[in-house]
Amino acid sequence: MAVPTIYAAPDFTEQVSYRSSIKPLLDQALMRCRLPQDLRDSALYAGCKNLLARTESTLLAHYYVDANLQALAEESGGFVGDSLQMAEFGAVVESPNIIVAGVRFMGETAKILAPHKTVRVLDTEAECSLDLSCPLDEFTAFCANFPQHKIVVYANTSAEVKAKADWVVTSSIAQEVIEHLGDAGESIIWAPDKHLGHYLQRQTGADMVLWDGACVVHEEFKVKAIADMRRLYPQAGLLAHPESPHGLLQIADAVGSTSQLIDAAKRLPHTEFIVATDRGIFYKMQQAVPDKTLHIASTQGKGASCKSCGHCPWMGLNDLERLHNVLQHQSNEIDLAPATVEAAMVPLKRMLEFSKTMQAA
Repeated sequence: MAVPTIYAAPDFTEQVSYRSSIKPLLDQALMRCRLPQDLRDSALYAGCKNLLARTESTLLAHYYVDANLQALAEESGGFVGDSLQMAEFGAVVESPNIIVAGVRFMGETAKILAPHKTVRVLDTEAECSLDLSCPLDEFTAFCANFPQHKIVVYANTSAEVKAKADWVVTSSIAQEVIEHLGDAGESIIWAPDKHLGHYLQRQTGADMVLWDGACVVHEEFKVKAIADMRRLYPQAGLLAHPESPHGLLQIADAVGSTSQLIDAAKRLPHTEFIVATDRGIFYKMQQAVPDKTLHIASTQGKGASCKSCGHCPWMGLNDLERLHNVLQHQSNEIDLAPATVEAAMVPLKRMLEFSKTMQAA
């Protein structure tokens, strides 16, 4: 099987790593994010629920945000899921106003699929290392070197990068799309997550060149640290997201997207799991397996932005206080150029149609 070529981002010609350029943003987010507390019985929680109803707003919460926000989304008629599921729900729900608890690219995706609705985010500085690692200008120059390749980008990218792509995929359907393109004899540009790209290339054998991006949370899960945990919990299964390094995926009992890992926790016979993804997933995973024990996988390495917490600091910028402020002041609206929305809709709809075809088969 051919080994995919990886090009460093953002300047692949000079092999400059994006990590140094985003470190100040990471440090800033880490200083501002807060450890979650159970606030479901608080006046703040009740106030947010009331404001959602009064402003005809629907709350969409990602699996990785504060459990209070996930609970509120469920209670108020909103939705909890991955970024694309959130956007799809926002497009069909009757509410004219969508509030996205997640990071900026998730708000943009919701706006692309529902351009007629008002979409707001809880914090405009809630970024994503994968999105930041793939700036449009540098990615455009990169793609020019491979004019015959199909461009497939992960959902964790900006609206402008999505608008340049042939396909937009999530981790739950990426393998099927890559297989489809590979079977058709297509060569592929993949961006931005190199670990997920490696995983897909190994699974499918497709001809791929990979952009050199990585998630600051998943990249810090290390094989040695997990091996140490498995000695502590010898009966535990290991669940890993494919954004994690290859060595970790090799020893995992299940590899998959957030929703696929929740399904795996239900399906596998283990009574406890070590979970190698953002700890925010525990809220929904514990709902799915209330009688099983969950352990957050430990991280290791000097590059860790959040050390051993296993949590994205930008996701940590989503909390009830910020939600209340956005609802009260009607702030933080996502605004995209109509041309960008129109162009980005094409690869997104292509994936959605492909997904429907797969489900019908």
